[in-house]
Amino acid sequence: MAFIFGKPLRKGILASAVVAATLLNIGWAQADDAPPVQRIGVRGAIAALDGDTLKVHTTRGEDVTVNLTKDTQVRGVTLAQISDIKPGSYIGTAAVPGPDGTLKALEVHVFPPSMAGTGDGHRAFDLTKDSSMTNGSVGDLVTSNGRTMTVKYKGGEQKVVVPDDVPIVNLVPGDRSLLKPGVKVVLFAQKDAQGNLTAQGVSAGENGITPPM
Repeated sequence: MAFIFGKPLRKGILASAVVAATLLNIGWAQADDAPPVQRIGVRGAIAALDGDTLKVHTTRGEDVTVNLTKDTQVRGVTLAQISDIKPGSYIGTAAVPGPDGTLKALEVHVFPPSMAGTGDGHRAFDLTKDSSMTNGSVGDLVTSNGRTMTVKYKGGEQKVVVPDDVPIVNLVPGDRSLLKPGVKVVLFAQKDAQGNLTAQGVSAGENGITPPM
């Protein structure tokens, strides 16, 4: 009797397994077919903040609506000097390649120690054509002859020249009290399939500063 009842039971288990595998494959196919999430940079001045909805008039003359969440980080942007950067400082720099392979900084932002490791690495960036973003720890720093620094990140390093006229700023912890009409901001948002933007983080200039990132 065990064999008689066991055989249909095994068939039922096998059928269930086939159905589960089929559903799993469908799920993977749907996941693979899902449109990729876009990351959009928004630069401009705040027009309004209404609850979790931030409206920005961009540097391109567009009016953009961006959603904020409880996880959206707000940072202040304050003026800094090259002397604020020390070996071991954690910084980010947008830059373009020079003819010798050395990067020429377009801006430098200095992270507080609590944000060390943020965005670690070297990648393409949308500030200008051919620009990149490098986030890492400063190794060698020479300010007496051309202001050159080595930025080290996991898996590599870049040599960056910082011209005298390049803006240098600090990123400092902030909150939504910084998000007032007229304040200049830089933010990066995820764009969903419906075109809605949700900010991952907002950098807001303090005392009239325009974030250079």
